[in-house]
Amino acid sequence: MNIESDARVVYDLAMEARIARLEVAVEYMQRDIAELKADIRAIRTTDFRLIFGAIVTVALGNAALMARGFGWL
Repeated sequence: MNIESDARVVYDLAMEARIARLEVAVEYMQRDIAELKADIRAIRTTDFRLIFGAIVTVALGNAALMARGFGWL
């Protein structure tokens, strides 16, 4: 019976060590995911500004071409 209790203690310690490593890995994953979310938010803001600027430029260019085509300019 003493051997069984020793084996149980060793098993519990090994299990606790594995769980601790998993907890650390999960913490790193959560930190990385938070960084990715922040990066995506920054990219979305930049992309929106670029796309909005391109749309305004195209709209003004088309308006100028139409005005010239109709003889308004």
